[in-house]
Amino acid sequence: MSGPHLEGIPVAQVTALVREVAAGVVRPRFRALHADDVSEKSPGDPVTVVDLAAEEALTAGLLRLTPDVPVVGEEAVAADPSLLDVVATAERVWVVDPIDGTQAFVDGAPDYALMVALVERGEAVGGWICLPERERMLVAVRGGGAWDGDIRLARPEADLRALRGGAATKFLPRDRPELPNGVHERVTSGIAALGAGATTSDRMWAGATYASIATGATDFAFYWRTKPWDHLVGAAILRELGGVSIRPDGTDYRADDDGVGLVVASSRAVADAVLESLRPLG
Repeated sequence: MSGPHLEGIPVAQVTALVREVAAGVVRPRFRALHADDVSEKSPGDPVTVVDLAAEEALTAGLLRLTPDVPVVGEEAVAADPSLLDVVATAERVWVVDPIDGTQAFVDGAPDYALMVALVERGEAVGGWICLPERERMLVAVRGGGAWDGDIRLARPEADLRALRGGAATKFLPRDRPELPNGVHERVTSGIAALGAGATTSDRMWAGATYASIATGATDFAFYWRTKPWDHLVGAAILRELGGVSIRPDGTDYRADDDGVGLVVASSRAVADAVLESLRPLG
């Protein structure tokens, strides 16, 4: 096999499109933004003119390649939240995150990514992660494996006695009636109990994090807020490597699921170890 294949989807052309938008629209503006290029969709949630331009270019390109498959982008949902219904109910739909880690992009940090997912009836069946500053392009489609450029990725191996990963704490609630100590405290203490290789941070950019797990650099991550444009891509990629994206109750992550809490891991055994440490979240 020379690369991943999915019936009815021009995988190589989608990959080329993502690369082209990264190279032609996004990367030229990295560390070259002006003050009026950045605004906020909501307090603490930035958007730039580059996000908008990249989403427009990706949407147009995907519609050109697959005219019968709708495209839903993060910025389009910000303008019209009802578009999330399309993600949950469409037979097939593209989900686009034009710049994952917009704050990283604004700050001039290199771990931003462009991400595209293909969803069928709520399940992620294809994922594209482009990390322009890292010169990486991860692609996976259902049954076709996961690829880093022209290299097919192997299933990562993890040492359950020394897990590496982290939890994003920015959106953790600090109070929930059924958890007297609060979700924030439960997660931070649970992650710390996993050992020195497990940490917490305010934010973990999804694209860079999924790439890290897929390539074996880390083993897991935990998120509380789980927007589809952030996590559908990773679900598709990790599945092809024997990994999982599951809720605290053990159910698989899906586009039509609006729950909270998500463990993504290189294997079910890793996910179970993380979940055991975090209980009673689920």
